[in-house]
Amino acid sequence: MAKPGRLFGLGVGPGDPELITLKALKRLKATPVVAYHAAKGKKGNALSIVEDYLSPDQLLVPLVYPVTTEKLPSHMNYEEIVSDFYAEITGTLAAHLDAGRDVAVIAEGDPLFYGSFMYIHDRLAHRYETEVVPGVCSFLGAASVLGAPVAYRNQTLTILSGVLDARELKRRLADTEAAVIMKLGQNLAKVRGVLEELGLMDRALYVERATMAAQRILPLAEVEPEKSPYFSLILVPGQKWNG
Repeated sequence: MAKPGRLFGLGVGPGDPELITLKALKRLKATPVVAYHAAKGKKGNALSIVEDYLSPDQLLVPLVYPVTTEKLPSHMNYEEIVSDFYAEITGTLAAHLDAGRDVAVIAEGDPLFYGSFMYIHDRLAHRYETEVVPGVCSFLGAASVLGAPVAYRNQTLTILSGVLDARELKRRLADTEAAVIMKLGQNLAKVRGVLEELGLMDRALYVERATMAAQRILPLAEVEPEKSPYFSLILVPGQKWNG
């Protein structure tokens, strides 16, 4: 019986292929099976980041999301659909691992920070030898291209999901000194309204697809809410410290 393969969760960074770590790149090139998440009919950001590093003899395994939004018709249960999806794909990955093949699951940003790999990790890490290689998070890539220090000295940084309702979002933003708001997309109008109420529009910085080829930096007030992509975020840097 073959020795089980090893599972790798590789963070490949926010978009610029040069921002992958040396360790992740080394693991990536040495792994025979490379799995990646993607929407139906699309290549996926993680694969786009690393495809030039891959060799023809590596097997690519697409993990195609059944849905790409939490807002579904009332007759469809998002949690149930996603749970079934992860049960299916972990079965696929486990088959490779049981056959003795190492598997690398690539993730844009970091695998365990709002990363889909975490759900695979929850299901398989106790069964197979597993290594997670951290990656440069999207908000750090955003801070670099915006040229904005995130937090000074002892300031508190809060990372928030734009999916939160307006009341909760306002409460959390009012209680922090610096913030990152992710998962914008259809939530942008709501988030911008909260920032306006709190008087934070002058500090709020908006970027789409930070460090990617299609990167765009726009004044938040000028962004059309219906055109804000999922891979966009708002950074509210901490107040500058003149120490």
